[in-house]
Amino acid sequence: MKLLTTALLLSLSLGAQAANEIDAKLEAALTAESRPQADRDRDDNRMPIDTLNFFGLKDNMRVMELIPGGGWYTRLLAPVLAENGQLYVALGAERVSRGVLTETGFEDVIHLKTSDNLRRPEGARYYEMDEFEFGVSDLDMVLTFRNEHNFGDEARNTMNKQVFDALKSGGLFGVIDHTQRHMEPPNRENRRRIDPVLVIKEMLEIGFEFVDYSDLHYRADDELEYEVGRRSVSGNTDRFTFLFRKP
Repeated sequence: MKLLTTALLLSLSLGAQAANEIDAKLEAALTAESRPQADRDRDDNRMPIDTLNFFGLKDNMRVMELIPGGGWYTRLLAPVLAENGQLYVALGAERVSRGVLTETGFEDVIHLKTSDNLRRPEGARYYEMDEFEFGVSDLDMVLTFRNEHNFGDEARNTMNKQVFDALKSGGLFGVIDHTQRHMEPPNRENRRRIDPVLVIKEMLEIGFEFVDYSDLHYRADDELEYEVGRRSVSGNTDRFTFLFRKP
């Protein structure tokens, strides 16, 4: 019994130590001199340390970030993974490739250039994409932040199916997006929101397991009525935070 207790305490201690090592690397990335002030201004709202710990990030993982935008999360993920892991960016990653990835310390991030032909036809609400493959496999984790809403059903399923194929068995898919009212028809105000129930349904149909959700980004005072870019809403949108796993 004493040996079992000792082993358990050691296991818990090592687990806590690993989490603390991730936290320390994230703290260092958050306070890096090269990090823009505009990025820092969003830290309290986005809570990156809590968010990435919820997703289960470890510094020895092979991680892909989808549609990284200007690289807000790229600037945090790359330093954490630099020594023991690997970060890939894919889909709509040209901006971050021309910017963040040219800076010192980000040279080892790999930009996966695919044949997706990501596009939004003139006047269309959603982006479209062709069938494609990421060209990598056995990834430990894929992350995407506020991007699922950009696609119609067909393109979104194309992307998420390729994520499923790129992950190893047991690999994790972390998704955050702006919450839309369940089954609300499309309108001018909800164009950058998506129904969280629909997201779960589509992921399960692809083959993912639903692991967990977090209320880190729940905002009770977001009435889910207005466009997320409105001054009264921006920075305070209700966002769902989901974790899926490939069996």
